[in-house]
Amino acid sequence: MLTNKGKYGLKALVHLAGLQPDATAQSLEIATAESIPKKFLDAILGDLRNAGLVVARKGKNGGYRLSRPPSEIMAGDAIRALDGPLAPIGCASRTRYRPCDDCGDVESCSVRLLMTEVRDLSAKLLDGTSIAEMRGRTAAVVEHYTYHI
Repeated sequence: MLTNKGKYGLKALVHLAGLQPDATAQSLEIATAESIPKKFLDAILGDLRNAGLVVARKGKNGGYRLSRPPSEIMAGDAIRALDGPLAPIGCASRTRYRPCDDCGDVESCSVRLLMTEVRDLSAKLLDGTSIAEMRGRTAAVVEHYTYHI
């Protein structure tokens, strides 16, 4: 399940994707626009910076911006940076595998096999969806409600 940290991180990245190239947004601006608690957002932006997904600029015109074009930042990268592996249980993880204490046979465990499929399907969707695409979906919904209602 996606945590609030992961959800808010995605919302912040989508917000930053709407900026003009090289423009920055301060955390208070993002927090207000996206209804994210500012202190929590500051920690999230720090994690995204450490993961190389955003860049912070200090000073009068400082703030945050994406480290590369939004079409090159995948939702899966952000979620992994903030929430860890996509696998719902440790024994299905590719990067942080942990065997279950109660499992007698890892290879034939029906729960692990299903959760491995869940991981693979989640990874396919999240690693195939860029922040630019997420931004585009938001813009399309706004346009629909603005012009068609």
